Amino acid sequence: MSRPTPRMSWAVELYRRGKELELMHRALGFATLALVTLAPLLIVVAAAAPFDHGGFALWLVDGMDLSGRSADVLAQVFGPPRRAVSTTSLWGGVLLAVFGLSFAASVQNGYERVWRLSSGPWHRIWRQAVWLCVLTLYLYVQVQTRTVLAGNERLLMSLGIGVLFFWWGPHFLLGGQVRRRLLLPGAVATMAGLVGLRAFSYLVFTPLIVTQALSYGAIGTILVVESWLVGAGYVVYGGALVGHLICDRTGHLLAHEEPPEEQPRTGGGQRAD
Repeated sequence: MSRPTPRMSWAVELYRRGKELELMHRALGFATLALVTLAPLLIVVAAAAPFDHGGFALWLVDGMDLSGRSADVLAQVFGPPRRAVSTTSLWGGVLLAVFGLSFAASVQNGYERVWRLSSGPWHRIWRQAVWLCVLTLYLYVQVQTRTVLAGNERLLMSLGIGVLFFWWGPHFLLGGQVRRRLLLPGAVATMAGLVGLRAFSYLVFTPLIVTQALSYGAIGTILVVESWLVGAGYVVYGGALVGHLICDRTGHLLAHEEPPEEQPRTGGGQRAD
């Protein structure tokens, strides 16, 4: 049997690790939690924001790179945003925050699995809350740049802010168990994947939203958004996985294999160096 080429061995190894991580299953969970828990939270935040630039609908339009009729259809489904504040009670706000934390906890668990670390203690929930707030701010800033920048300037700023967020996020959620320099390749890979997803969305989802809306109404539009969120989850976890593989293949990781199942880990996880 011929020896696989280096290119093929990288692909095979990435596939194997993705299968161990249950990447598609996690991407589906990411999309479900984002739509059910994170989206209502972001709608309320957009409604309470002092600037009226389309709210949550515009966040989706910008992220999916929609335009024309498809953007109008999406705005009709997720707007108008100003009603959200007046119809949200204190108890509803608390529930939104709790559900948002469940989304953050899911992302944290995904990063822990990628870096083969044990789950953090329950009192690290404050990290999930801070990460959720920064995520909301990150999404808000990304959209607001539409009003002040355009073309290559906005592209470079968006890429820079995105790399910084996906570089800081895993390090913060993991409690500093992984050094920053090891997380940079994953942040770059994640942003590269999001750029590719944006291009795919422009080519596929722009006409699909219109046809789905005509065929199935609002539920058809939501199904397209859910499909895009699955892709986003795949990129978020897949980008981290690519970064881990790059560090591993270039010899920047210490050996920190997962312990056997019959010998559960008692410590706080090994630190990658």
